[in-house]
Amino acid sequence: MRLASYRHGQREAWGIITEDEKVLDCSAVAPTLKAAIEQNQLSNLTPSSTELALSEVTLLPPILHPEKIICIGVNYANRNAEYRDNSNEAAYPSVFMRTPDSLTGHNNPLIRPPESQQLDYEGEIVLVIGQGGRRIRQADAYQHIAGLTIMNEGTLRDWVRHAKFNVTQGKNFVHSGSLGPWMVTADQFNPQVYENMTVTTRVNGEVRQHDTTANIIFPFAYIIHYLSTFYLLKPGDIIATGTPNGAGARFDPPRYLIPGDIVEVEVAGVGTLRNGIADESI
Repeated sequence: MRLASYRHGQREAWGIITEDEKVLDCSAVAPTLKAAIEQNQLSNLTPSSTELALSEVTLLPPILHPEKIICIGVNYANRNAEYRDNSNEAAYPSVFMRTPDSLTGHNNPLIRPPESQQLDYEGEIVLVIGQGGRRIRQADAYQHIAGLTIMNEGTLRDWVRHAKFNVTQGKNFVHSGSLGPWMVTADQFNPQVYENMTVTTRVNGEVRQHDTTANIIFPFAYIIHYLSTFYLLKPGDIIATGTPNGAGARFDPPRYLIPGDIVEVEVAGVGTLRNGIADESI
C-alpha cells in the first residue's frame, strides 16, 4: 500500500495512492500519516469517499515533522573505495542528522543556495520506523519498520568540509534534499527483498548511481539495532541508509547540479522520487 502526505488547495492531508493514481483521503483515521503510525492504524484504514486525481495534489514529504531524521554515511562497499584514502571499511556506521526543513517533496525543486555552487545528489533507500524501542535485536528489527520511502540526500559539498569533525552544515540547507514520493508499507516487503533492493539515480536521464543493498556494509537490521542502542527510536523516525557511488563530486571534473537539471531516484518496489533544481530567491 502506498501512503502519501499531500496538499490540496490550502489543506494538508494524507491518504492512499491507488493503482490507478487516485488519492483516497484517510485524514479521518488520524490527522497525519505519522500519527496513524504512532496509533498503529495502518492495517485499519478506512478512507473517506473523497477521491482526487494524483495530478490534482502537491505531494509533501510522507512523514511531516519527524522527531529524528537519521542518515547513514558511506554504507556501500564501493562507496568506501570511492574515497581513495586506502581506509578499511568502518567497524560501525557513520551517523549524522538532518532537519525536516532541509527536505522537500516529490516534484518540488531542490534549492541551490547562493553560498555554494556545489549542490550534489545522493539517492537513498529510507526506513520509516513503526514500532519504536531501545536495544532492538537484529532478529526483531524488521518488525519495527512501518514502511519504506526514498530520499535524495542533497549535499552542499564545500559546506560539509567547513569543520573538522562533522558534515552537518552541508547536509541541512533549506530544501537541499527531498523525501518521497510516498511511503510503501512494510507488508509489501520481506527480509529477502530488504537484502537485495536496487537504487538508481538519474540526472537528466543519465544513470549516475546504481547499486543493490546486497552490497551495503551495514544491513537494515543492523542499522536499526545499532541506532537503537543510543537512540530511543520512535514511530515516524526516518533512517536514510546510505548512497551508492557515483555522486557528482566523484567525477573529474565534478558534475554538480544546476538549475534546469532533473534528478530521479528510483527504488525497486517503492517508486521514483523526482526533483528539479532551482536557485534560492533572496
